[in-house]
Amino acid sequence: MRTKRICIYNAQIVLPEKVVKGYILIEGNRISEVAENDFPRINCYSDITMLDVEGCYVMPGMIDLHSDSIEKEIQPRPNTLFPINMAFYELEKKLAVSGITTMYHSLTMSDEWGVRNVDMVIEVINTINKLKQTRPMINHKIHLRYELTFLAGVSTLEGLIKDKSIDLISYMDHTPGQGQFKDAQALKNFTIQQHGKKEQEVDDFLDKTFECRAKIDWFKLVSLAKIAKNQGIKLAFHDDDTRGKIDTLLACGGTVSEFPINLDTAVYARSQGINVCVGAPNIIRGKSHSNNMRAIDAILNNAANIVCSDYLPSAMLPAVFRLVKEGINFTEAVKMVTLNPAQALGIDNDVGTVEVGKSADLLIVEMHQDYPILRKTLVGGNIIFQADSQVLNNTERVDIVC
Repeated sequence: MRTKRICIYNAQIVLPEKVVKGYILIEGNRISEVAENDFPRINCYSDITMLDVEGCYVMPGMIDLHSDSIEKEIQPRPNTLFPINMAFYELEKKLAVSGITTMYHSLTMSDEWGVRNVDMVIEVINTINKLKQTRPMINHKIHLRYELTFLAGVSTLEGLIKDKSIDLISYMDHTPGQGQFKDAQALKNFTIQQHGKKEQEVDDFLDKTFECRAKIDWFKLVSLAKIAKNQGIKLAFHDDDTRGKIDTLLACGGTVSEFPINLDTAVYARSQGINVCVGAPNIIRGKSHSNNMRAIDAILNNAANIVCSDYLPSAMLPAVFRLVKEGINFTEAVKMVTLNPAQALGIDNDVGTVEVGKSADLLIVEMHQDYPILRKTLVGGNIIFQADSQVLNNTERVDIVC
């Protein structure tokens, strides 16, 4: 069987340190050549597809280390669950259209309700791990968000680590009065809205979290973190609000602090070599939805180096270009959604940059009226999304093919 070849030319190629005009040659699922200021000399190939991108940017596919979109796809409203396989396939198309080529699906394991119930979480993990082996459009990985007050879940967490069923763990503590929800009423309101439960039921649940917090077995959690590290599973902490929590993250061998609550904690984390992840929606909106640290403030102070979609995959690509408007170097902004998360997660040998030998996970991006329009998404050299536009009767028509 002949090797499939694609040549992407007339491109502005986004490399880690600069943007160059040139071409990229793909053979099979890998990048085989990246050339600057040269027209491709590929006459010897008769089985090649020539792709003129007309000066568009060609950048690495984006790597999203935190998105709970799969939860929203399964449970779009309280007490309303849809089939997991349907959610997987439909979300996969949305991710391709958003330019996310590697997704760490974030699943919360707790004693909550609906999609965050432990039995449902296990079913989702098993289903994703099965489906990603058969017909994947993008690269699928599992990010398990473990609620520390879910004491009964420790043994389940241990089993998932030892079975290598997950790729990333984050330790979370959503006890009222600290972390993301210093305002206990705000957490109560959020839980009622999220799960559609009555006030008394939520009060009982939150009271239980206080009781469980005092019983957290940190010796066991540190031990599990070390086992995970030996299995190649990375560890993150979530909603850190003190330097002490960063010290605990370091003691556990963690590599990422997700959504630190304040700038002092974020600055300290970076000074200790910890990767700091902030959300793309925060960048676009210019503020936190829970009135915590502004993501752009952290980035401008060199206190954050990774951007994830959090809950809105379509915000990722526009966030990169919003950062440029805020004064961030273009290639540095691109690295926040490509190389930096790849390095933090230990997958940078395969993805994260436009480089010979790496997987041909690429985005073709056109700037239209100062806004980034994704024209094509490639994963492993396959065009999984394509959007071509043309002017017709003074109106723009967009034909989308997935």
